[in-house]
Amino acid sequence: MHEVRLMKGNEALAEAAIRAGCQAYFGYPITPQSEILEYLTDEGRKRGMIVLQAESEVASINMVYGGAGAGARVMTSSSSPGISLMQEGLSYIACAELPCLVVNVNRGGPGLGTIQPSQGDYFQATKGGGHGDYRLIVLAPASVQEMAAFVYDGFDLADKYRNPVLILADGALGQMMEKVEFPVYDPADHVPPKPWATTGKRHGRERNIITSLHIQPEKMEQINIALQEKYRRISEQEVRYELVHAEDADILVVAYGLMARIAHRAVELARERGIKAGLLRPVTLWPFPYTPIRELAGRVQGILVAEMNSGQMVEDVRLAVEGRVPVQFHERMGGIIPSPDEVVEALERLVTPGVAQHAEAY
Repeated sequence: MHEVRLMKGNEALAEAAIRAGCQAYFGYPITPQSEILEYLTDEGRKRGMIVLQAESEVASINMVYGGAGAGARVMTSSSSPGISLMQEGLSYIACAELPCLVVNVNRGGPGLGTIQPSQGDYFQATKGGGHGDYRLIVLAPASVQEMAAFVYDGFDLADKYRNPVLILADGALGQMMEKVEFPVYDPADHVPPKPWATTGKRHGRERNIITSLHIQPEKMEQINIALQEKYRRISEQEVRYELVHAEDADILVVAYGLMARIAHRAVELARERGIKAGLLRPVTLWPFPYTPIRELAGRVQGILVAEMNSGQMVEDVRLAVEGRVPVQFHERMGGIIPSPDEVVEALERLVTPGVAQHAEAY
């Protein structure tokens, strides 16, 4: 039987981690995601998890590296500056092909910035924030329910592809309270065998060696070729997105996460004013839904991208559109959350005669 509870986003995510069979959590407190560590320190330990507050974010991601290498379901969480400190470790983990879950509850930046919600970490999450040619699977929740649900999806995808998965949320989703439904989920039915894990040499098997260090360039090239082939498979099989009123839309809004909720309301308001607007919400930021955006660009008059940053996902939208229609951008930065009315006003500017034709397109 499914259980329904009223919970804060961070706490719902932490509860889902316990139910998903997370065996160990390593993290460091930073606003606005500290409740994840606090909840797991209490509830997780009571229910059998290893929960350790590391001395830093650098230490916590390397503990994740070790736990994942031993075959455990492991995770960490942080907010923007803390995730920046984890980038080297994430690159190591991606090259070693280890499954793990990382949660980034965005705050405003750059620098230490503000503790208010933001979407300024899109580039870092989707373009490989560390060194080398690697990718993270990136899930973008838009509700407290998805904060929890994407934990199950994240662990399953990480195990399926032996790859780090990042949940990219924001401070508002972490702090708001909503109804959450927890499904029946038995980790034993979801965790695959891990014969590659460093669990000790037994039963006469060969040693398992986990490393991201390959001195010979020929070996490093083969590792990279194998990784790129895996990323190609992920791009073909795991693109996820949501459409709202897109079937007859003249104008398309593209937004993710909390901004998508605001854009959804803006689309409803725009339709009340006679503007046939629709919404495409990327659920996976990587792999990105290039194909559905490209197809919709062939039958709409213009596209508005709305983000809580200075313009990051808009670059991927422009790549998908390939100049077919005008693409405009609406932003708020520094932790400011835009209102639906702001987005409607941006839509009205896009459809005003003479504006759409001269809108910036790439």
